[in-house]
Amino acid sequence: MTLDALKAGGLLLFAALVQVSITSNIQVASGHPDVLLVLVIAIALLRGPAFGAASGFWAGLVLDVVSFQTLGLTSLLLTLAGYFAGRLGEVTKKSSAHPSLVAVTIGTIGVGLGSAVLHFMLGETVSAAEFFVGMLLPTLALNLLLAYPLYGLCRRIFPVRPRERREVIPAV
Repeated sequence: MTLDALKAGGLLLFAALVQVSITSNIQVASGHPDVLLVLVIAIALLRGPAFGAASGFWAGLVLDVVSFQTLGLTSLLLTLAGYFAGRLGEVTKKSSAHPSLVAVTIGTIGVGLGSAVLHFMLGETVSAAEFFVGMLLPTLALNLLLAYPLYGLCRRIFPVRPRERREVIPAV
């Protein structure tokens, strides 16, 4: 578990730096690829909700600090995305790659809507058409393009463990 935490920390730190320095310059309409979100979802699918939530919190905190955004906003959203992706990973097969597409779709829409609501509560406004058509749909498309390669990378770094068999001891 400690080795998984170190691997996840290094991978997410590298992804946060790549997101701030490289992918923030890639723009389709007003959408940007969210490498960190896709990685948190991939890690959570493979390691469960608690590990996903912790990964999302620390990755979001690093991204907030590095990009000088509102401290804690991205942490909250990535924590929730990591937790719910981990819950989805518990009920799906680990051998299939399709849950990553479903989780990235739900996670991108959830984080996008959550971000819009939180920014609205903080006093920033954006039109609904610009948000949905200009930002959310291009971000979703870019994240779905990243889903398979990043999930494959995470499957190599975090191999699927066989489930431990529990011995049932009859009550006396």
